Amino acid sequence: MHASIAPNVTAPRESVLKKGFVILLLALAVIVLVSPALVGRLAEESMDENLDWAATESRDLTITSQGFERGWFSSEGQHRVELRDGDLRDALLLVAVNTDFEGLPALVIDTHIDHGLVAVTSMAREKGSLLPGLGSAVSTMHLEFENGETVDIPGTIYSEVGLSGELQSNFILEPGTFSNAGETAQWGNVDVLITTSPSTDIIGFGGDIDEIAFVSSNSEVTIGPLRFEGDQRKTRFGPYVGDAAFTIDRITMPSSFGQDSMGPISFTSTVAIDDSALSGRTTVLFDDLPFGDFGRARISMDISADGIDAEAIGNLTRALDGLSDDASDDEVRLAVEDDAKQLLAAGFELRVAELIVSLQPGTISARLNAEVDDTDLDNFVWTSALLALDATLDVSVPAELMDYLISLDPQVGAAVGMGFLRRNQDAYEMEATFKDGLLTINGAPMPVPWLSGN
Repeated sequence: MHASIAPNVTAPRESVLKKGFVILLLALAVIVLVSPALVGRLAEESMDENLDWAATESRDLTITSQGFERGWFSSEGQHRVELRDGDLRDALLLVAVNTDFEGLPALVIDTHIDHGLVAVTSMAREKGSLLPGLGSAVSTMHLEFENGETVDIPGTIYSEVGLSGELQSNFILEPGTFSNAGETAQWGNVDVLITTSPSTDIIGFGGDIDEIAFVSSNSEVTIGPLRFEGDQRKTRFGPYVGDAAFTIDRITMPSSFGQDSMGPISFTSTVAIDDSALSGRTTVLFDDLPFGDFGRARISMDISADGIDAEAIGNLTRALDGLSDDASDDEVRLAVEDDAKQLLAAGFELRVAELIVSLQPGTISARLNAEVDDTDLDNFVWTSALLALDATLDVSVPAELMDYLISLDPQVGAAVGMGFLRRNQDAYEMEATFKDGLLTINGAPMPVPWLSGN
């Protein structure tokens, strides 16, 4: 009996396996063949959402869609990027005043999107991917001038739209040269990756740029290699938080002695927010910097702050951005007064852990620690901030450098004569403290004019 039962048990299992295989094939068919048309719309909306978000975050840019032709497996779109009226546009117009073009060109981006949960058609081109997502895109760019002339921009942008709407764009530029009117620009490999996510308000960036050179008949400037990376997120108060780092290995430029150079140059920044308190730290380094008669210099800074009122900073930034270029002093004061009071009344800490200029004669150094205690905003007056301030400042200047500065301008010697700087062997030094409204420099009390009435 057992032998006759066994075949009846096996047959249903084989049937189930076959049905599962068929279901799997159908699912793959849906993903590969049906999803592109559906996902194409999502990819379009996601890219437009990211571009709209980018335009909103950058007050200097206007980004408009020039059309989108949606196909089953792929689509074509075009976007136009222009500078709004503002400081950046004014500065570029000033630079472009001697060019053959009137006005500033618009940047036009042409994009081809291969869409589908698995963008199979993207495999026919470079940087194609079978990773799940809403689409895989490739973009090229050109400048369009007011007279209708266009200039292609070298390089290609490869983008991936994730399932959550995250947009990852990779700009690739091969080494090349561009010459015009006796001037030449040369560049090495460029690889820049930018990730935007409107749902989280986070933008990530990173890149490596080989040396860039600008050569004319009488000068040559080279910059690089250059590296940068970071991520930024806008807070509800307005200020951005996150990390950023930037490094240039070398800059070479003309000087009165021929070609001169400096570097490396580096910058790091980290900003965080806890509840409504903003904190941050910035470091800056300029190495092998030409410094006239004193040869080469190395300048380094390490600055940090804690407990800054994020709401006040955001309000101040928006108030200043809203002012016209020709705003009067009274208009500026009225725009920022209340928020400046809130910022000072909330209190904060500021530290310059390191400000060092290393020269052949010696090292100039300065350190600052300042803390402003919180005060009652309702009863705040400007002298309240000074009375709430507790600060120390230490400065040291090489004697050889100080003597040289005095020889150039005898009025510099007044700092020594008034006791602000005191000779200590091979350096002039200053030790200053400010506490409870009392300023002391090198042990001697000094009057504070703003507090003379208190």
